[in-house]
Amino acid sequence: MPQRTSSDDAKHHLLPSPAGRVHVVEQGEGPLVLLVHGFPECWYSWRHQLPALAAAGYRAAAIDVRGYGRSSKPDATDAYRMLELVADNVAVVHALGERSATIVGHDWGATIAAHSALLHPDVFRAVGLLSVPYTPPGGPMPSEVFAQMNGTGGEEEFYVSYFQEPGRAEAEIEPDVRGWLAGFYAALSADTMPPPTAPSPHFVTTGGTLRDRFPTAAARPTWLTEQDLDVYAGEFERTGMTGALNRYRNMDQDWKDLTDFTDAPITQPSLFIAGSLDASTTWLADAIKAYPHTLPGLTASHILKDCGHWLQQEHPDQTNQHLTTWLASLTTVLT
Repeated sequence: MPQRTSSDDAKHHLLPSPAGRVHVVEQGEGPLVLLVHGFPECWYSWRHQLPALAAAGYRAAAIDVRGYGRSSKPDATDAYRMLELVADNVAVVHALGERSATIVGHDWGATIAAHSALLHPDVFRAVGLLSVPYTPPGGPMPSEVFAQMNGTGGEEEFYVSYFQEPGRAEAEIEPDVRGWLAGFYAALSADTMPPPTAPSPHFVTTGGTLRDRFPTAAARPTWLTEQDLDVYAGEFERTGMTGALNRYRNMDQDWKDLTDFTDAPITQPSLFIAGSLDASTTWLADAIKAYPHTLPGLTASHILKDCGHWLQQEHPDQTNQHLTTWLASLTTVLT
């Protein structure tokens, strides 16, 4: 059994950013590795990686993405455009006194990390993507794609479409943040997700909610302790959900903002890790097949068996091993 280390000695900072501040939790010394979480999480989703990366000789820094945790939460919806989130990441690197970093992201964080590397290759010299594959800017407008994913006859609505209207998802989640988060985490975890024959938890029926298809309250993923849930619920009970959901509400604007990068590959050394039972792995299978063209610098790719969406929490030891092995291969890039 790999030895677990603790993140209790990690340092918390509030660093300046274009929106005001970014909350950063860092541990270790060495080349900087910036860790970017997804929805609905916070820096805490990297609690197993911070000490492991520090022990391997890296300066690991996990952020609260704009709109989450102790980072700034601008009121304007368009303050959560991809360009703004990328600018925050650049600001963090510089505020930490560094000129460059490796960036690693999970879920939305993977997409943010990919675009950070795409737009600023001088700052982000390598990129690791967890769960969500890289898809270059361009193609059809996102809202049109998601509308086509809605159920036959309009009886089911894809969750991304459901998140678009301000206040709609908030009305479902905020009356019981803890219960909703527990159900959402369970729905996408390998040991508690609904069977393939059950209705998908990624869709909402007409007049219904996402929660209608979550596992029962008794289902709790093995990786999620009561303490873990306390951390996540406490953050979103304090901040509300709007800042996190506003990321989904800028996808069409991102499509417009990034037209100069249509079909652009990421050429830096890259890593991809995904769960075999994660819907993103199957929905975006074509994106993975396109990696020879879209990620020509890909040096390692892993699909974790019996793993759902929350891979660095479901299988932390495997994730840490893949991350540290990949980082060790980048010696000439990081020095």
